[in-house]
Amino acid sequence: MNSLQFNKNESKKLSAIVGVKPDFIGQLTNGNSIDNYYDEWVEKKIDRKTGEYKKYKDGTIKERVIRPSRGEVKVIQTRIKDRILSKIELPSNVHGGVKKRSNISNAKPHQGKKYQFTTDLQNFYPSISSKRVYETLVALGYSSHFSRLVTKLTTWKYELPQGTPTSTHMANLVFLKTDVALIEFCNTLGITYTRYVDDLTFSSQQDFKPHLNTILEIVQSGGFNINYRKTKYKGEQNITGIDVFLHKVDAPQTIIERAVQEQASGSTIKPLTNYLNNIRKTNRKKHKIQ
Repeated sequence: MNSLQFNKNESKKLSAIVGVKPDFIGQLTNGNSIDNYYDEWVEKKIDRKTGEYKKYKDGTIKERVIRPSRGEVKVIQTRIKDRILSKIELPSNVHGGVKKRSNISNAKPHQGKKYQFTTDLQNFYPSISSKRVYETLVALGYSSHFSRLVTKLTTWKYELPQGTPTSTHMANLVFLKTDVALIEFCNTLGITYTRYVDDLTFSSQQDFKPHLNTILEIVQSGGFNINYRKTKYKGEQNITGIDVFLHKVDAPQTIIERAVQEQASGSTIKPLTNYLNNIRKTNRKKHKIQ
């Protein structure tokens, strides 16, 4: 089979997986027609712990660029996520974008640990280029043509866009090599490691401060940048929006207060109450707010 016929077969394979005609896949992956299937806007960042806007030291509100897909491209991306990406097994340490895992399951393993280290990846999605997505797919065993098509369908403006069905899954795959390196290093030292999208957490009963530089070097050697403002080493931290204590995990006080207000309002829809109960039911002594 010559390369041209092989590429045609790979295109047909992808079109069968996502349920659209090969001609439409070709239209989207050649030229700029895919631009018509994206929106773009700037969103103010909100602190999960306080509910307030995040600000720089000079008082300027922090922002991020949101680039959600729409129409047929969003449908195709959802099918790529469900039928390709989500079938690739990830380590149990990874919680963001993984079915039946959450920010709560990410925080829970660190309960009761005396020493906790948290850090954050800077500009996680924008820092992942189309080239890195393509190389990751090839490394996972997909053909170069198949990988090129999937890359074209899941990246925009040469990077992973924030706000699409596939971006978190694809980011997890790009970070997988670094995850494995961190897991192997932490296992040798008895350190618990979890990751929720761009939030990395490490904990132990033993002081592991001498090893922090090595942990950060592993992350940076993988081609990722550290947000040093969000890098903390202490006990009883807020981990991915969850307050982690010696004997329990709980929501921040602001969430608890808002859940109480929600209860008092008499509303039949209680998202904060449900969220709080989901956190608290992981504790040994289960209790609900009254």
